[in-house]
Amino acid sequence: MTNLTHAHRELFRRTPDQIFPTLQALWEHCQAQKERSTDRWRPPQAIRPGPDGGRLVVDLGDGNEPFALNDWSFGQLCSIARVSKETVNRVSADTASRVLQETLPAGNKPLQVFTEDDLIRSIHGHTYTRLHDVEVVTMLREFAVDFRPPQEGTGGGTGLYCGEQDLFAFLIDPTGWAEIDGQAFAPGFFVWNSEVGRRSVGISTFWFQAVCRNHIVWDATEVVEFTRKHTGRVGEALGDIRSIVETLVETRDARRDGFVAVVRKAMESKLGEDAEEVMKVLTRSGITRALARRAIEIAGRQGRFTVFALVDALTRLARELPNAGDRTEADQRASSLLALAAS
Repeated sequence: MTNLTHAHRELFRRTPDQIFPTLQALWEHCQAQKERSTDRWRPPQAIRPGPDGGRLVVDLGDGNEPFALNDWSFGQLCSIARVSKETVNRVSADTASRVLQETLPAGNKPLQVFTEDDLIRSIHGHTYTRLHDVEVVTMLREFAVDFRPPQEGTGGGTGLYCGEQDLFAFLIDPTGWAEIDGQAFAPGFFVWNSEVGRRSVGISTFWFQAVCRNHIVWDATEVVEFTRKHTGRVGEALGDIRSIVETLVETRDARRDGFVAVVRKAMESKLGEDAEEVMKVLTRSGITRALARRAIEIAGRQGRFTVFALVDALTRLARELPNAGDRTEADQRASSLLALAAS
């Protein structure tokens, strides 16, 4: 098993305007962004950088007003011209425009200029193929209907993000718990894409035991990752990602049925006839005596020391532990008791 930090990194790099509360809200944003965007194919000689006050703009020679650049498209323009972005950034807009005018390539192969309103979001050569974020989110809405974002993370992060450069979605099924090797796991996945070439399109599916408020996925197993670059057949990636999600859903359904049977048996099976006998079983399973004593008190109020009652008590007590690592370890110890009911 491993701990996954993909969503953790996203949580702490996203600004409030890139965070979305629901998949529907994310879809609406991506759809509106697509409707405002246009691919403009222009020959290199038609792309004319120029100054506009203190900023650099680009005239595409198509009768429209000059377009502004963001940091990403400015870096791409410098890369196409084979000049240092850092150097060009240090000179005036007038000097920068002359440097770029003199270094941009000639030739007949058109450049793909991706604009949104009056902003150039990216500039690519003819081999790049765009996959819009809304296409990815639409697929998720259709085939991952039971999956939800995790609990809100530190600072308000939701796991659903979209900015100028890329999209990232972290989804789990909070009702999809199943048994794997005698322990409880739930399914989840990460999906990512970039309309502007910042990253590949891809998915990583997994089964996990816990997600903390820092959006670290603890003790993940069966991690499957698929990625594809934005080249000619990138559209086929949607079908591949959809198949991976469908496989995860099918596996979840099959395992969940088995897990329900285990839980039902756990509600009927006793760990012992009295507190002393139960204490021995819990300590042999790695539960501390202090935690076991409190769990026995809670379960004893229900009149029966069933596996389910004790697992439920231990899980509730684990939430009170101040250290995230201790909470995770206690949850794992508690879920391992379910294996006693399955045996």
